[in-house]
Amino acid sequence: MSSEIGRGTWIDKAADALVRRERSLGRSTDLIVTESGLGASGIPHVGSLADAVRSYAVALALRDMGFRSEAVAFSDDMDGLRKVPAGMPAGLEEHLLKPVCFIPDPFDCHESYGAHNSWLLRDALDRCDIEYAHRSGYETYESGKLAPYIDKILRSWESIGAKIEELTGQTKFTRVLPYYPLCEECGRIYTAEGNSYDSEAREVSYVCTGVTIRRKAVKGCGHVGSVGIDGAGGKLSWKVEFAARWALQDVRFEAYGKDIADSVRVNDWVSREVLGFEPPMHLRYEMFLDATGGKISKSEGNVFTPQVWLRYASPKSLILYMLRRFKGTRRLTLSTTQATMLQLERLTDVYFGRERIENPRKRSKMRGLLEYVYGLGGVKEDEISYSLVLSLAEVAPRERREAFVHSRLLSYGFSEVDVQDSRGKIRYASRWIEDVRGRVSRRSIKLSEKMRKAVEVFASEVEGAPSADEIQNLVFETARKNQLDTRRFFEVLYRLVLGRSEGPRMGPLIMDLGRKQVAQKLMDRVKAGS
Repeated sequence: MSSEIGRGTWIDKAADALVRRERSLGRSTDLIVTESGLGASGIPHVGSLADAVRSYAVALALRDMGFRSEAVAFSDDMDGLRKVPAGMPAGLEEHLLKPVCFIPDPFDCHESYGAHNSWLLRDALDRCDIEYAHRSGYETYESGKLAPYIDKILRSWESIGAKIEELTGQTKFTRVLPYYPLCEECGRIYTAEGNSYDSEAREVSYVCTGVTIRRKAVKGCGHVGSVGIDGAGGKLSWKVEFAARWALQDVRFEAYGKDIADSVRVNDWVSREVLGFEPPMHLRYEMFLDATGGKISKSEGNVFTPQVWLRYASPKSLILYMLRRFKGTRRLTLSTTQATMLQLERLTDVYFGRERIENPRKRSKMRGLLEYVYGLGGVKEDEISYSLVLSLAEVAPRERREAFVHSRLLSYGFSEVDVQDSRGKIRYASRWIEDVRGRVSRRSIKLSEKMRKAVEVFASEVEGAPSADEIQNLVFETARKNQLDTRRFFEVLYRLVLGRSEGPRMGPLIMDLGRKQVAQKLMDRVKAGS
């Protein structure tokens, strides 16, 4: 009997561990809620989408096990704007430290700046067919539903402050409440310090003293006032807000990034010891990095949005990128979109038996991962591979790239229906070539003297080859005569011609490109040092 859990993916293992944990705690499993946070203070990046996609995947696994499950996506739109993100309108400067739900949308398409940013994430989730229940931080506070939990937290603020100091070394909350009042005078949320709590009136007294954000001191307006906890007149600190959200929504699973590990540790303690709610099961993941190895940051402007990904690759590829593994950092570049499209193609080949994987556990895991990418709703088998479409797009005339790919696919024997089904692939590949490939220089290829001479020989003879089959045979013959590994010779030719290590059959490809043009390109690149 196989020891694998479900399909053998990390998703199945997480769902199984979650169910066992809930049963050991004696809690009801009638509905198991998973949660993810949606940041609303800046333009969301691909990493911001990861929480929601992974949360939904665990919910899917739970449903597959026979449990009712719901994935909640919580927008923190009460968060204050700490910095104008790079590339955003300078006019946002006047709204610094105001809750993003109260800042006008500089793009004039949503009711607030926070709603605009939340929409960008929700748009990507919708395009990926991710099911989720959306919750707004502002609406949750305004409804008063969080008030009972805020009350418990503020009644215990001194012990919480001591615990925060013990776990993180931060002393701030040993002297002020872990609650940020919204100053009624200046409309900012972090400049006012809550100095006392009246549990009978359920009000926080505060003074707008100012705050230091990112080593920059911001003066308060000096207003002295009080605010009730039954509405959106303030918000809890992150050090305690997660706990209140978990208890309110009965959340049983939430993943988190290592950058907020301290906050999660504090919230777990607050949830358990102050609110009497066993915190959700967590999985901790690493961060997404940019091409230079720096953390992707909304404020720094090195943002790779889901919308950018979906311009160059399919929603299914984006889901795969999120789900294929949980741990480890990842460097994200535009080239990642194409690499993931090809990985999706390989998983599909394995799924339908076009590529054999001898290890049964590995094969089952790869098949299971693909099933989660498709939402456990059935994997679609495409007749036309993306690698073929991409190769054709690379060699197509710029002014009629999509039409060229369409016609070539028909000439290869694919039906009009199959080609129409691949319109999305043709668009992704064409956009990639047009927008990105044209401005990305191909890496130089270091060739041995033997390989260089073989390429020159091939280039000198290919122009006179009368057919695609003759060209194909010429590749094998040239490699044999020059005592080269055939696979390596093919790879070098593909890299010199296409800038990639693989492509469609070499013979038909060169006939499509033009034998004279290919011969000239090979000679030029060899003379230029490749």
